[in-house]
Amino acid sequence: MDIHTPKPGWAEQYPDIWWEHVKIATGILGKHPGVDLHDVEAIGISYQMHGLVVVDRNLDVLRPSIIWCDSRAVEIGEKAADKIGRETCLENNLNFPGNFTASKLSWIRENEPDIFSNIFKAMLPGDWFAMRLTGKPCTTESGLSEGILWDFSKNRISETVLDAMKIPMNMIPEIVPTFGIQGNVTKKIADELGLKKGTPVSYRAGDQPNNALSLNVLNPGEIATTAGTSGVVYGVTDKPLFDPKSRVNTFIHVNNSPENPRNGILLCINGTGILNRWLKNFSGHGMTYDEMNELASDVPIGSNGLVFIPYGNGAERTLGNRDLAASLHNLNFNVHDKSHIFRAAQEGIVFAMNYGVGIMREMGLKIEVVRAGHANMFLSLIFREAFANTIDATLELYSTDGSQGAARGAGIGSGIFSGFQDAFRGLEKISTIEPGAEKVGQYSEAYNNWLEVLELL
Repeated sequence: MDIHTPKPGWAEQYPDIWWEHVKIATGILGKHPGVDLHDVEAIGISYQMHGLVVVDRNLDVLRPSIIWCDSRAVEIGEKAADKIGRETCLENNLNFPGNFTASKLSWIRENEPDIFSNIFKAMLPGDWFAMRLTGKPCTTESGLSEGILWDFSKNRISETVLDAMKIPMNMIPEIVPTFGIQGNVTKKIADELGLKKGTPVSYRAGDQPNNALSLNVLNPGEIATTAGTSGVVYGVTDKPLFDPKSRVNTFIHVNNSPENPRNGILLCINGTGILNRWLKNFSGHGMTYDEMNELASDVPIGSNGLVFIPYGNGAERTLGNRDLAASLHNLNFNVHDKSHIFRAAQEGIVFAMNYGVGIMREMGLKIEVVRAGHANMFLSLIFREAFANTIDATLELYSTDGSQGAARGAGIGSGIFSGFQDAFRGLEKISTIEPGAEKVGQYSEAYNNWLEVLELL
């Protein structure tokens, strides 16, 4: 979907456009042979993390959603961290407020006071979807943690962050379990979508915890990755770990419980698939991703010295919330053509992810086997091989994606499945990519060339 940028560093989308896509997609599903949408027994929601949707008492949206890659609130987050105390932030919230949902809400308070005064509830995108379906505004502990609104030490909403940002507690919706009946589809919405009235919404999670769920990544030491618009490596731990510089972030995982704590450590690179899409559109002539991959495959590892820095989608957490923008380096008109650019872009994305993986390893995460769905950038053989050999870890590919994860989650939450083991029967591993000594060495050299450029920037 298009991202609107009214000012440099801003990123917004209209929730009503999201809803139009839900209606279109649901309509397409309903036209499949043998499908009756009245047979749908439960709904799961996977959504873009860290965004903000604000509604009034009529549950009408007050302004466009400020989405995850928007950079406008970086300074507000920095000031809040200083006000609270950086050590206190890390000990209690496991993160600095940064450019997350709480900071975006505080930005509205400072810059759009008329809108702020009319806010009834502030929600994440998935909370808004659930509210649109059920008429009930609510959120989850996992969602609050991704907004940096959760106190891990007290196991409750962070009053410290709310006070520092002057956000009233009553703007936070009711908390419901990640798995369980969170509300039921209203008659109006059921008629609009072709569903039956009362269909339960029984699961919601941010796209990255949900991607981990789709890959059955639920226990300490298990690692998931994905590379859609943004790229993520997500590791599960049972400890309250944090990066002292908050370059990677810790959130509550979907299967967390007081008896069995589960947190997800999330490394995010904003500029991954969006770079590949930009190159596709820039190339013109209806070029497909398969054609781009075929051209890139003719180029050796390291792209003959061409270096692509992929940070072109807002401030990057792994870089301390710097916005470096994307850039191309060492371009030689007599050596490089578009095939080199296509390869350098895929390698640059992997190298940016590897830079963040280094931070995760510093925190004590062992990254030896990584699971990914056969989707998005991982459809590219070049990308898969670059990932396995640069990270120097086994990559397992599964026939799944986030939509399947949300469906399995809905089945767990509604009781259709008896539990996680039941829900993941039939999850199929497609292939395994093992790193090889020779290629690890070649990618290590290419990564070091990339890193030299990054450090200069």
